[in-house]
Amino acid sequence: MVLIRQPAVAGTFYPANPEVLQKLLNTYLNAVKSTTKIPKAIIVPHAGYIYSGEVAASAYARLKADADKIKRVVLVGPSHHVYFEGLAVSHANFFNTPLGGIPVDTIAIQNLLTLPFVGYDDEAHALEHSLEVQLPFLQTVLKDFKLIPIVVGNSTAAQVSQALELFYDEVDTLIVISSDLSHYHDYATAQQLDLETSHKIENLQYQQLDSNCACGCVGVSGLLALAEKKSRQIKTVDLRNSGDTAGDKSRVVGYGAYVID
Repeated sequence: MVLIRQPAVAGTFYPANPEVLQKLLNTYLNAVKSTTKIPKAIIVPHAGYIYSGEVAASAYARLKADADKIKRVVLVGPSHHVYFEGLAVSHANFFNTPLGGIPVDTIAIQNLLTLPFVGYDDEAHALEHSLEVQLPFLQTVLKDFKLIPIVVGNSTAAQVSQALELFYDEVDTLIVISSDLSHYHDYATAQQLDLETSHKIENLQYQQLDSNCACGCVGVSGLLALAEKKSRQIKTVDLRNSGDTAGDKSRVVGYGAYVID
């Protein structure tokens, strides 16, 4: 039986109309100068597109140069609705968006399930926007690819790093970590906090990251731990907040985009 994870935030976080959605994505991506080197991993925000879409595009546009080489995407985001231990995968065969269906790499899911802290939890995936908002971007910049969707519950950086390492050395695989930065500070405070967080990220100081720095801090920390092990560097390509995009400056959310080449 084919199981499909249907979109939960189309029409709220991003347009539900496929033509409107595609036009918006193209606008974001075409505003960014692409590079000749495709990243191995990216960290991107997951708010509504009017708030964080431009920031996310600054990382996604870097995939356009040679996008047909990416055949698989490991997508990791924090759980906002369901509490559980470890990492959650899905029984779904496809993750749908208004732009169509993305096949899940079910063989990779079985490999993940060999780790004792990984299990099925479809409820954790059902309403989770941290993964969903990334999918239309991926559908726009990549060709045919399979998805490995992972929701992070009560977990550790070491566990995320171990899961990511299963796929890191595969040349056709991209890692996407979904995370916003600081939440609900005034504009100046958020700027300072997010700049400090970016310095920690760039210096692979994952032990110093917590939920005050980033809502997806465990996923980010897991990637940074693996980057340290693999002797890779990460750089900031965009750093803004909702006060820069579509919100007022009294109570903002921070957004950063980062790449490992």
